[in-house]
Amino acid sequence: MRTVSLLITVLSASLASVKTQAPILITDPASFVLPFIGTTNGGHVFPGATLPHGMVKVGMDTDSPGNQAGYDANSTFNATGFSQLHDTGTGGAISLSNFKLWAFPNCTSFEDCPTSLESRKALRKVLPDGSPDDFASPGYFSTNLSTGIRVELTSTRRTAIHRYTFPEGTAQPRMVVDITNDGPRTSTNPVMTLDPTTARVIGGAQFAASFGPGRYTAFTCVDFAGEGFELGQPTEFGTWLGNFPVQGQTDIDQLYFGFIDELGALFTFPPAPDGTPTVILARAGVSFISSEQACANAEEEIPDFDFNRVQTENRATWNELLGRVQVDTTNVSTETIQLFYSAIYRTHISPADYTGENPRWNSTEPYYDSYYCNWDTYRTLYSFMALHDPVTFSRIVRGMIDIQKHEGWLPECRGATVMQFIQGGSNGDPILGEFFVKFSDQAAALNVSADDLYTALLADAELQPPNWNLQGRQADAWKQFNYIPQDMFDAGGANTKQVSRTLEHAFGDFAISQVAKILGKTDDAAKYSQRANNSFNVWNPDVSVPGTPSVAGMMQPRFKNGTFNFTDPRHCSIHDPEMATCFLNAANRDGFYESSPIYSQYVPHDTAQLLRLQGGKDSFVSRLDFIFNQSYFDVTDEPSMQIPFMYHYANLPGKSTQKSRQVIAESFNTSVSGLPGNDDSGAMASYTAFYLAGLYPLPATRQILLSSPFFPSISFFNPLYNSTTTIKANGFEGNPADGTGGKVFVQNVTVNGELYKSNCFLDWDVFVNGSVVELALTDDPNVTCGSGDEALPPSLSTGGY
Repeated sequence: MRTVSLLITVLSASLASVKTQAPILITDPASFVLPFIGTTNGGHVFPGATLPHGMVKVGMDTDSPGNQAGYDANSTFNATGFSQLHDTGTGGAISLSNFKLWAFPNCTSFEDCPTSLESRKALRKVLPDGSPDDFASPGYFSTNLSTGIRVELTSTRRTAIHRYTFPEGTAQPRMVVDITNDGPRTSTNPVMTLDPTTARVIGGAQFAASFGPGRYTAFTCVDFAGEGFELGQPTEFGTWLGNFPVQGQTDIDQLYFGFIDELGALFTFPPAPDGTPTVILARAGVSFISSEQACANAEEEIPDFDFNRVQTENRATWNELLGRVQVDTTNVSTETIQLFYSAIYRTHISPADYTGENPRWNSTEPYYDSYYCNWDTYRTLYSFMALHDPVTFSRIVRGMIDIQKHEGWLPECRGATVMQFIQGGSNGDPILGEFFVKFSDQAAALNVSADDLYTALLADAELQPPNWNLQGRQADAWKQFNYIPQDMFDAGGANTKQVSRTLEHAFGDFAISQVAKILGKTDDAAKYSQRANNSFNVWNPDVSVPGTPSVAGMMQPRFKNGTFNFTDPRHCSIHDPEMATCFLNAANRDGFYESSPIYSQYVPHDTAQLLRLQGGKDSFVSRLDFIFNQSYFDVTDEPSMQIPFMYHYANLPGKSTQKSRQVIAESFNTSVSGLPGNDDSGAMASYTAFYLAGLYPLPATRQILLSSPFFPSISFFNPLYNSTTTIKANGFEGNPADGTGGKVFVQNVTVNGELYKSNCFLDWDVFVNGSVVELALTDDPNVTCGSGDEALPPSLSTGGY
């Protein structure tokens, strides 16, 4: 990648490399963002141009097999086009990648242009280090193709603008608009019309959802202009079908299903005068309503075809958002700073703001999409957003509530306006709980109705949908048995993931209990607090890890009659003799989703009770050590996220600090393969950001677990409260490369000069009031949470919350 930031990364090759400078305010945090992190090795990160939560995500598509976000940083793969819509960090099939544009500098004739995707594709130019000649920064992407074409991209919320610079001497610059080729090539019923005078192209098609059974319709409106000269009307125009351009044809309207077809528009434009390189701008509006609305979006957002203005404003938007989080960079490696701001950046790519683009009902409420999926993001993404972007958080919550009003249940996994498959529980519940527990005093000011929010939560908790593969819960069984039985077959959905769903429904009910408590609904608060204890209804004390009888007691599948089935605790781990995966599969009835039975560690609202069930402090710590030492900890997937911080509950925060820092040192870096797995719509990004900040969230509570940041100080500005909270790591000396030692352990904590009640967590009030938190650091890992029971992080069974 030809970027200044990646050059810096090469010069600063490890987390131990030290940058020494006086503390300064970071005025251009976008300069520390490396969008190419995680664009190979299964990270599936989108590196193209978008605004924070922008609907349009314009970027390059390649012909690599793992291009869920369109792009692959491996230079051996060809570019196939530059499309307007993408997701980021997802698993499943390739999603979106709609309405590709392409430029031809040297077709021998109009009819000879190789318009099909396979025929037109081209390699990128390659740099001496073997990487492609691509560049990206927030709101901007560029590449130099082997054809001599230079492509630059930027965007507004619903519109992209492309800049194509043709090689000097190009006599007949040509542009392709591809209506049909989405990422998985699923289009049906395409329509397209081109204007031979203005070269405007309008059109659309139906496409398949990438992680579910639905189909969606999308539309585009593409216009062209010259940069630095008047482009004029095209000298040749026509449609193309497959690899066959038809000059003079202006309309296509096809009905087909069950096979792949390709079609679009092709134009030849006059070159720039006086032999200067021809630069053609392409403006692509997008809509899920109609082509007319796509045109209106484009004309409203980019009326002047001013690429530089759009790029400048886009970057300024990113800088304002990223700049709400400030760090002191003294004795911190450049790579650590880049890793941190890149993680915050990726936290704000999804979900996407589709407000005004909902084809399913009319509403004045915000509409967000690309929840892909809440199962991934509820654990960390929204909690990080709460620290510095509560207004966007509130709009997302309003949009989720509006979906519940019209579809009956909160969204769980959703893409391109259609429901997709649920991964685990009804995980919109803790997202709404997180918002209301943190911001109930500001809900009205943020236009969030407390009544509507609570009604939406109760719909998930109490009403069984017709298809709980796509929305809601298997609520009837949940209420009848207080767990999800393994032998509960009914017509409402697949009989899978019973243990995982039990644990996640219990946490969802905990979140509901906290909302009920704030609203003064005492009976409901007690009811849902009791249902939060359902986690332990699938605890079987008689199961142990084969060969390790000391690790005894596991969550296990349970039948309707109350007896337990057996799932090998090694199942779906690297030690599984069967090498199972536990991915989404209707025939997979082992009880767990994307985790081994080590998901037994997931009771975040009552870890104290889990500690007791596992034999007390020493046995609990021994089990955590076993999970790490025997590689049951899976850094690639969300069920393991909280495990490094669980030592806090055994009053051993030094071990939490060591383990969380080891996770960063061993598994995250700023390279194109710098993520251990899918970024999962920003889930891994927000997880990384929290760890680097020395924090870990407890969603739907007013507590955040505390360690030490990777910086001498870190500040969060919250515009809702107009307050800044600063955490100072007094005695900070840097970040040892292996993450195991150094002066990084928290010996005591003061807030605004007063000794704080705990060294292991901060109450949300600290962030509301704009506090100065000071951590006294030591190199002795044998620190504690402090004296007294209140120093330990709260749990439901100990009277917390």
